[in-house]
Amino acid sequence: MAWAILFLAGLCEVGWAVGLKYTEGYTKLWPTVFTLAGMAASVWLLGLALKTLPLGTAYAIWTGIGAVGVAIMGVLLFHESLDPIRIGAIGLIVLGIVGLKIGT
Repeated sequence: MAWAILFLAGLCEVGWAVGLKYTEGYTKLWPTVFTLAGMAASVWLLGLALKTLPLGTAYAIWTGIGAVGVAIMGVLLFHESLDPIRIGAIGLIVLGIVGLKIGT
């Protein structure tokens, strides 16, 4: 169950990071409210997962899910570049996440 909670925490991390773009420097009320809610949910869920998962592993996976998810959303929503180096770097992060999960 802790792994599922950690995964949800990572998805919330993606949500609030993408939400930052929509707040336009915290000048838009509702995007700001949803972004702050996503931040709170992400950290709260991470805290729940840390009851049973090792800190270093959980934190690395949480930030990895966030980094990969935000990179993908940047391509899909904001038409950011998807060149081979970027794909390779994202792939390395995914390998790191998988390696940490397998090793725990």
